[in-house]
Amino acid sequence: MSYISFDGVSKVYGTGESAVRAADGVTFGIEEGELCVVLGPSGAGKTTVLNLLGGMDKATAGVIRVGGKEITAMRSPQLTEYRRMDVGFVFQFYNLMPNLTALENVELARQVSSRALDPVEILRDVGLEKRMGNFPAQLSGGEQQRVSIARALCKNPALLLCDEPTGALDSKTGEQVLELLTRVSRTYRTTVVIITHNANIASLGDRVLRMRNGAVVENALNPKPARVEEIAW
Repeated sequence: MSYISFDGVSKVYGTGESAVRAADGVTFGIEEGELCVVLGPSGAGKTTVLNLLGGMDKATAGVIRVGGKEITAMRSPQLTEYRRMDVGFVFQFYNLMPNLTALENVELARQVSSRALDPVEILRDVGLEKRMGNFPAQLSGGEQQRVSIARALCKNPALLLCDEPTGALDSKTGEQVLELLTRVSRTYRTTVVIITHNANIASLGDRVLRMRNGAVVENALNPKPARVEEIAW
């Protein structure tokens, strides 16, 4: 069985004629340690799949398993523990605490995970050793996103979920963030899932899922992922 498996997963919002099938019988697998790019246009169901995988939403039907755990069978306290211990989140907008320094933002991970890594070492790993004492307003967009990634990594998660992590960044800064995410996958053997509408990013993935109208229409392995500097924006 794959490390991540979706088996006939659906998510329906509303009832009757107004019901919206945001995910419609989604089935796929992702192996441990892979960097997977989930690609599709707006409304394809990418964010719904990410929210279901991260335990932030409940499936209407189907089965989701991560690392042998059946996420769809979990009650609220179990889902909270799953999100706290197993999953790191990186969003398009950085969600940093404005009154805390970069180091203090990353140290928040220690409050939710008993296996957290050293925040100082993680910030050094993402190239912010000289910016630890700065507040978010004193950092560029790319630096703020790196703090966000460092905070997610500090939890030492098995799974890193990234929702349009370069969507608010210029191309040069976006390349730096993507290079960091690919390095995270290789260095920490973290399973990384990136959702995006940018088709150019797909070539970076070990696996590419293409979505349309709430369903996965392609699940392809990439035998030779591209380097970040090789992609065109």
